[in-house]
Amino acid sequence: MIILVGGEKGGSGKSCLAQNLAVYVTQTFKANVLMVDCDPQRTTSDWIQARNNQTDLKPINCIQLYGKIRNDLLSLGERFDYVIVDCGGQDNLAMRAAMSVASYVMIPLRPKRRDLKTLPHMEDMLSTCKMVNPKMVATVVISQCPALPSQFKRILEAKDVVKSFGLTALNAVTFNRNIYDDSEESGSSVLEIDPEGKAAQEISAIAEELFAIPADDSYEF
Repeated sequence: MIILVGGEKGGSGKSCLAQNLAVYVTQTFKANVLMVDCDPQRTTSDWIQARNNQTDLKPINCIQLYGKIRNDLLSLGERFDYVIVDCGGQDNLAMRAAMSVASYVMIPLRPKRRDLKTLPHMEDMLSTCKMVNPKMVATVVISQCPALPSQFKRILEAKDVVKSFGLTALNAVTFNRNIYDDSEESGSSVLEIDPEGKAAQEISAIAEELFAIPADDSYEF
C-alpha cells in the first residue's frame, strides 16, 4: 500500500504526520514499512538518522526520491507492506507521480486562511491524478489546531471549507502540542514517547479513520 502525505502549503506538519503514521503501521500491523522522502529539506531523512541512533526504537527504512518517481514507487510497493511518501510543500513532479499510484493521499492543512487558499489548486491536482488512479482515496487532515475551546469554531469552519471543494475532511485532527516537535527531534514518535497521551490518541484516531475508508472505492471530486 502506498500512502502519500503531501500538500502545497509548507509548515502544516506533513513530515510529522508521515513519521507518526509510519510508526503506527509498524506497531499496529507489524508491517514492513518504507518511508520515501521527496522533500529537499530532508526532514524525514534527518528523523530517520536520529532514530537509527536510538537502539531501543524499531528501525524504519527510508530512501530519498525526486522527480518522476511513479515506476520507483510501484516497484517499492511490491517489496514493502507500506510505502509512506513524504512530499514537500509545493506542486512538483514527485507529488503528482505519487498521487498517480497512491492508495491514500493525506493533505494536512492548518485551520488558517493561507493554508485553506491552497485547496482550489489541490482539488484540481487531485482531480487530474484521479483520472489515472481512480481508486485513490484523498483526505484532508486539519492539523496543528489551537487547543483553546474558544477556537473550536475555527476548526469546524476549516472542515466546512474543505467539504465545499468536494473533499473529505477527517473528523480526527491534531492539536498544537510540543510533544510533536520533541519526538521528531529525537527520531521517535508521540506513540513511543507517551503511548497513552493525547497526541498519541490523535495519531491513532487519524490512522483508524483513514484505514476505515476502503481504498478501492471511488470518490468524485
